[in-house]
Amino acid sequence: MGKGAAEAAVTGTSFGWTPRKGFARVRRMMSQFPRARRTASQALLLCLAASSVVLPLRAQPGSAPSPAPRNPSILFILADDLGYGDLGCYGQTKIKTPNLDKLAAEGMRFTSFYAGSTVCAPSRCALMTGSHTGHGFIRGNAAAALRPQDLTVAEVLKQAGYHTALVGKWGLGNPNTTGVPQKKGFDEFIGYLDQTHAHDYYTDYLWRYDPPSPAKQGYDDRMEFPENRDGKKVVYLHDVFTRAAVNFMRINKPDPFNNYRPFFLYLAYTIPHANNEEGRRTGNGMQTPSDIPYSDQPWPQTEKNKAAMITHLDASVGVLMDQLKQLKIDDHTLVLFTSDNGPHQEGGADPKFFQSSGPLRGIKRDLYEGGIRVPLIVRWPSQIRPGTVNDQPWAFWDFLPTAAELAQVKPLPKCDGISLLPTLLGQPQTNRHDFLYWEFHERGFQQAVRMGDWKAVRPQAGEPLELYNLKTDLSEKENVADKNPEVVAKMEAFFKTARTESDLWPIKPAGAKQPGKKKG
Repeated sequence: MGKGAAEAAVTGTSFGWTPRKGFARVRRMMSQFPRARRTASQALLLCLAASSVVLPLRAQPGSAPSPAPRNPSILFILADDLGYGDLGCYGQTKIKTPNLDKLAAEGMRFTSFYAGSTVCAPSRCALMTGSHTGHGFIRGNAAAALRPQDLTVAEVLKQAGYHTALVGKWGLGNPNTTGVPQKKGFDEFIGYLDQTHAHDYYTDYLWRYDPPSPAKQGYDDRMEFPENRDGKKVVYLHDVFTRAAVNFMRINKPDPFNNYRPFFLYLAYTIPHANNEEGRRTGNGMQTPSDIPYSDQPWPQTEKNKAAMITHLDASVGVLMDQLKQLKIDDHTLVLFTSDNGPHQEGGADPKFFQSSGPLRGIKRDLYEGGIRVPLIVRWPSQIRPGTVNDQPWAFWDFLPTAAELAQVKPLPKCDGISLLPTLLGQPQTNRHDFLYWEFHERGFQQAVRMGDWKAVRPQAGEPLELYNLKTDLSEKENVADKNPEVVAKMEAFFKTARTESDLWPIKPAGAKQPGKKKG
């Protein structure tokens, strides 16, 4: 299908476009842009508003609230390279995040939650498949794709009757592989397949999949954004993802027309990841339409941009929450917000400037806490008590069994995760992890294990492990391995037994190259 068909496909599907009135927060931000950019943005919104009239008819607003669906819908929002300390509710004092702070106040905030890895692709693999990096097929940022046998949470939920969609960054399978989203359980998709392509916030194309139906022709191809060709920066793709997500929820709201079918929307934003290529060209890879509201701050321009990106992300979360309330489904929608790994030092940004790791040691590509411990906020008004804080260790691979239990799937799929649904419901959590495990294949071979309050890190294959007591030493400053030989022995056993061998990801010495390595 050519460019014209791609543009036509936008208007007749559930990703569609949303009228201007749905984006009051974003428009208020836009109103402060420089005049030329503001004119282009307003023209774009007018075009999107005009196209919205062809969307399918739904139940009229103001009608009686729908009865609760049998299972709740799930909105999973993933940030990219957002640090543990980048949100106000986790201690940030300079970057404004009022909507995410409100989300935490209305739900449960986790203080010992871990990403699947310290970089993009393996972290997302753990999230989707419920396997930690000792068992997952994708253990690093390489040109690998999920296989047919790699069961994903989208496949589990689709089999349970959910309508599933991915909006944003995928990173687990490029075109013409077994790992594309539509082969891994997603009914609809718009976004980046390749993680390097996802660096560009002003790309001139995305990938899109929309299945055929009796009412419309399907689509499986590139979706063009000609406004961004030849280096132009007109359409900020983050905002396209927000519009797509809002429309998906509106059109797939559980209602009598779809027999109250719940949805699963995986919204994988790319903020605040750097455009590494732009950073190498100009010194500033933190792409944003404007540095408002930080224009007057005496900060380096890269830091103004980074802060503006995070506040822009926060405003988008506010738009999403407003939509859930307008649809009268917020009480019956489980919302999760987290990040794929710790903060980066890329695109000219310095994670120390905003203390993006908070009190933690390390950043992206480290297996110390700052590289893998991330925010997690969960909101479900009808079930989760507001203002709850949970310090129990959990990780990305717990999402699949949690979602499966939520969808009443029996038996739960076998994986490395544990359902945390009892914790969310305020019930006793009788099953807990004996340990959490990570391995990382850039810069040699590194491993980490958390067992209770103990944290072990092996900096390189063959080297002695380091041991830290996180209860008394959250910043991992004092290596106490020599003082705790029994704990060290347990950790050594975990390092040996927690992983399976992989031809793609062998144990290798420091300095060995990872095959097909990509930045992510």
